[in-house]
Amino acid sequence: MTSSVPPLDRIRVGSAPDSWGVWFPDDPQQVPWQRFLDEVARAGYEWIELGPYGYLPTDPARLADETAARGLKVSAGTVFTGLHHGPAVWDRTWAHVADIAALTRRMGADHLVVIPSFWRDDKTGQVLEDRTLTAAQWRELTTQTERLGREVRDRFGLNIVVHPHADTHIDTEENVSRFLDATDPSLVSLCLDTGHYAYCGGDSVKLIETYGERIGYLHLKQVDPDILADVVADEVPFGPAVARGVMCEPPAGVPALGPVLTAAQRLDVDLFAIVEQDMYPCPPDKPYPIAERTRRFLRSCGA
Repeated sequence: MTSSVPPLDRIRVGSAPDSWGVWFPDDPQQVPWQRFLDEVARAGYEWIELGPYGYLPTDPARLADETAARGLKVSAGTVFTGLHHGPAVWDRTWAHVADIAALTRRMGADHLVVIPSFWRDDKTGQVLEDRTLTAAQWRELTTQTERLGREVRDRFGLNIVVHPHADTHIDTEENVSRFLDATDPSLVSLCLDTGHYAYCGGDSVKLIETYGERIGYLHLKQVDPDILADVVADEVPFGPAVARGVMCEPPAGVPALGPVLTAAQRLDVDLFAIVEQDMYPCPPDKPYPIAERTRRFLRSCGA
């Protein structure tokens, strides 16, 4: 029997430590890295992200051996930045980026996911700075991000993909559009996280159709609309919102991932679509069955 769903042959599906409840390099509440690698491969994924730098082995030879032994390949590394603070934070930012970029390159990946800094602490909820950037801060954010894109490309041969994220300054449709309109497409692409964009009120299909040439990478995630409504009403920070279960297992939430993947396929470029269901903290036996069911669901969508 053949499937009636057309194959999404430009979409390369993977997963990440995030889907195993991993947010930090070292945390007693997280599963050991060996278990993550074993289970992500067993669940049917071929591609992974590095996750928090230091969670997986940082020695490229060892990591290459560990991933190859399980039939896994690396799609991207992840860095955290506060570039709206301007040149004053560049040296500190580059020190953080360089080691991760080097490992990402050594693992054969082409992408570096760039996450902006949070305006409120994702654990305590403490407000760290104004949630709205000034015009000057927007200029710093865009020009310094372009600088990062250029340096990462020239020194490591990687493409940066900036990740709109809840509780950061690149979040809503308005702010994502403003960021894209003010940055050079040859230097800055977007990592569209479907869950975060929905969390912040955005429409992923619309974004793909409007800014298709800027979409360089996908994170597949869904939000529970009922929990999200309470989170928004109560002004709950992102970390506690995740603990409430705001990010849920597909296909129970929004946005519907089938239309998102179909819209991405229409771009006619090769795209990674990395599953990330935020679940920090979570019991160690919870992630694998979800990962296996999610992989089966994505196959039913053609991916």
